[in-house]
Amino acid sequence: MSGVVGRLAPSPTGAQHVGNARTYLLAWLSARRPLTLPSPPSDGGEGRVRGRVVLRIEDVDSPRVKPGAAAGAVEDLRWLGLDWDGEPVVQTQRLPLYESALQTLRQREMVYPCTCTRSDVERAASAPHAEYEGPVYPGTCAGRRAADADALGDRPYCWRFRVPERSPGWDDGFLGPTAIDLRTVGGDFVVWKAARSGDRAATGPAYQLAVVVDDAAQGVTEVVRGDDLIPSTPRQLLLYEALGLRPPRFVHVPLVTGPDGRRLAKRHGDTRLSSLRAAGVSAERLLGLLARSCGWIDAIRPVTARELLPLFRLDAVPRRPFVLTADLLRAIGYG
Repeated sequence: MSGVVGRLAPSPTGAQHVGNARTYLLAWLSARRPLTLPSPPSDGGEGRVRGRVVLRIEDVDSPRVKPGAAAGAVEDLRWLGLDWDGEPVVQTQRLPLYESALQTLRQREMVYPCTCTRSDVERAASAPHAEYEGPVYPGTCAGRRAADADALGDRPYCWRFRVPERSPGWDDGFLGPTAIDLRTVGGDFVVWKAARSGDRAATGPAYQLAVVVDDAAQGVTEVVRGDDLIPSTPRQLLLYEALGLRPPRFVHVPLVTGPDGRRLAKRHGDTRLSSLRAAGVSAERLLGLLARSCGWIDAIRPVTARELLPLFRLDAVPRRPFVLTADLLRAIGYG
């Protein structure tokens, strides 16, 4: 029996900020904390095991990837004192794995080629949609079979996964039993981005497929991430089932927001980790702020990630988002 395998998975589409740091810290502590596991009968007792952490650079969203952002994310994680096991995995170096998974889905008729553009879907939408999810796909191309892609010629198309009548629920490590009806949140979803028939250079895996393939290949058993990704979980559970893979435990934690209640972004000022570092803020002071926000310490004070291991308690983390204010940033010497 082994311990937890968690993961850190930055996307190099921009600089890492305080909100990313809080989620990374939660993920790292949850995996690294010592666990008491039964030892083999010959040992006659229990053993203390620390989980593993793997690092993956999620760079398949190539149009949005910023030069230098991947190296910057690695530097930020090291500055925070969050280590990992083995060499980092880079998604754009693993395309054959994703192509194989897509081929499996095609053979099982779980996906179909879709020629609808984003504007087509938006025009067909009949109801408001979630801020980050987009409109529900109306099923315009759902009557196609996988083999119909061969007849599309030069028409650009993506591959969509057929969402069944019933979406899978899960026992979330933070939220408890959770369920979402995908028919009302996005509908059939993209697993392979639009390309022209036979043009491999213009195609690539979508986030949902890539992370499922990677988490399974890397042996990840626990995924700790922001609760803005809750709608992704039933999609990924469907893909795990379709590909015959074992899903990890999902843990969705509240985001960091600005005073306006919206998730942290440029509109809230410069909260990039590189900017804090350049201003002379130590990682220990930032970690003290984050630890206080999670309910592990009573006041903001310098602390290292490893010093937080014995203090980590997921049930102490407040259920509401953490509101980052200018006063809190000033308390750690920034601004």
